[in-house]
Amino acid sequence: MSTDTPPDWAPLEAELAKWQAEAQQLPLWWRDDDAIEPTAQLHQLSTLSQKLGLPVHLAVIPAAANPQLAAYVALHPQLIPVVHGWAHQNQAASGQKKCEFPNQRPAQVALGEIQQGLARLQGLFDAPLLPIFVPPWNRIAPDLVPALADLGFAALSTFTPRQSPLAAPGLAQINTHLDPIDWKGSRSLVAPQRLIAQVCDQLRARRKGMADNREPYGILTHHLVHDAAIWEFTEALIARLMQGPGQVWKFDNKDDLR
Repeated sequence: MSTDTPPDWAPLEAELAKWQAEAQQLPLWWRDDDAIEPTAQLHQLSTLSQKLGLPVHLAVIPAAANPQLAAYVALHPQLIPVVHGWAHQNQAASGQKKCEFPNQRPAQVALGEIQQGLARLQGLFDAPLLPIFVPPWNRIAPDLVPALADLGFAALSTFTPRQSPLAAPGLAQINTHLDPIDWKGSRSLVAPQRLIAQVCDQLRARRKGMADNREPYGILTHHLVHDAAIWEFTEALIARLMQGPGQVWKFDNKDDLR
């Protein structure tokens, strides 16, 4: 690790040992946001995904994505594209949290952009694209959510443990749970022990039936802004989870929409 004091993984290893002893499995997925083109960072992400054996669901910004990205994804099947808003532009009112699809936007305009985003990426990626909608900044006006299934989406993905398996009828909720980046501070790695404690708390709640373990446990990254510490922690964490009880999650309409 690129820190003065190596993180203490013992608490997580103790929690994972309990999962193993109870023969429980953890559905695991990885979402990485803001892709638009092939870059050295994307190649690093792809290489790490292949090394770890965990595919990356690549949240692609439709308005900015270029054909070179589609060609790169075609050669790297461990990258699974999903839809990341439309242009990743903040449309929230002054003083409100950033959001591309806030309450104050006309619903017809917002849904038109969302539909346009899906259509553009379907044209770029064809079969590899999963119809999962990832709103920028993990926020979307609640009134828009019921319409997403009618537009052709099968799932909505934001951040924090879901409240229900379905975001709306016909629309699964598949969230992410851990973001290693200190967005409001250093923009480097959150204190490793804090992250390890967070993972332990989340997994303990799942193991004890206090949280929904049918929802895949999601690691959220942003490859374009990673420094060495973020890359190293992400690799170390996923490697430990994949040794057990982590099991690669694959979206299944029949299973995830129940």
